[in-house]
Amino acid sequence: MRRLALIVLLISTSFAALANDARWVRLGANGTLEARVATGSAQCPEILLDGHANRMAVRAAATPEFPLLCAASLPAQVHRAAIGGLDLVLPVADPQRILVLGDTGCRIKGSALQACNDPKQWPFATLAASAARLKPDLVIHVGDYLYRENACPARNAGCAGTPFGDNWPTWDADFFAPAAPLLAAAPWVFVRGNHEDCQRAGFGWTRLLAAGAFDPARPCADHTAPYTVPLDAMKLVVMDDANAPDTSVDASAVPAYRAEFAALGNETAPLWLLSHRPVWGAVSGPLGIPVGGNATLIEAVGTGGIPKPVELLLSGHIHAFEAMNYKDKAPPQIIIGGGGDKLDDTPKDLKGAIFQGSSGVSVKDGLSIDGFGFLLLTKAAAGWDIQLYDQNGAPVRKCAFAGRRVDCPRPTK
Repeated sequence: MRRLALIVLLISTSFAALANDARWVRLGANGTLEARVATGSAQCPEILLDGHANRMAVRAAATPEFPLLCAASLPAQVHRAAIGGLDLVLPVADPQRILVLGDTGCRIKGSALQACNDPKQWPFATLAASAARLKPDLVIHVGDYLYRENACPARNAGCAGTPFGDNWPTWDADFFAPAAPLLAAAPWVFVRGNHEDCQRAGFGWTRLLAAGAFDPARPCADHTAPYTVPLDAMKLVVMDDANAPDTSVDASAVPAYRAEFAALGNETAPLWLLSHRPVWGAVSGPLGIPVGGNATLIEAVGTGGIPKPVELLLSGHIHAFEAMNYKDKAPPQIIIGGGGDKLDDTPKDLKGAIFQGSSGVSVKDGLSIDGFGFLLLTKAAAGWDIQLYDQNGAPVRKCAFAGRRVDCPRPTK
């Protein structure tokens, strides 16, 4: 009993200083809607659903590493929901403005040190506030939330005082605190990134953001099955490819990915396939030649390509903006991974990219744009208008997605 009392005391002491509860709304499998709250309180708060009070359920009990996490399912017909006197934003069946971002954390690992305390070097808080001002109907995060894996070296002012590791202080610093205005602006769809694998931040991911129930006896799975989020205009298929190696083929993982890609052929179009790692993405190789592709996923796709119901591939992982149209066997790809982590070197012209494996997929035309930023897709008569913004919310480039193509015409002077 004394040991139990000590654990409770440690937990309450650790998170009593959690000044504001973190709260968010997420869309899950088959359009299920859920509110979640991370709280320093000893019990879950009440949630008001159309004026009726209900106690939120415990999703995950408090531990020395994480505060109490509470959840409540939101009925599809609910008109108003509030927690602690603050209204939650509810989804619309036919979102007109979809905001997409990814790779948002601040990198501290070994000699790769980002100045997390400098908003110019790590601009995620600025970016999230800029994105929230655009009032999206839906936010999609394409993965990689937590990058602070090691302690900041002594006498390094750029990251001094930062937490690290898979625990609430780090998740709060790297994601929840800077993302707060955007979490309050719209419901979210969360994609798992490779930084949320079980060797890094997978336990926090499963507890805080993953779909489905949390099982403390199995707090992290190497791979989870895809799920579908139905919207009026299309269906989003969320794929977990966190553990698909880029430069080598994981033969043990290929059968599961192959079955998941094949199953997309049984769906009705249009589908948007959301994953963290792109199947065919490119970075700068020798002499600036675009090279890349994920070896494991390419092996899983094989030579048959992506099934026809999929009309758009939406990913992160590469820390830049990329838009590619392939010659055949695959729909267009959009990559948006410039949410805050250190940027990657990518060629401006992606035509002729050399990919691993033998899928037979090649780039018909494509471009990349460096810099921090995010996308806003706005529904248009013939498809979707795409606006790339920088971290300050300034427009960078316009594109359009229609007829299974992404076009980014050169700006006119």
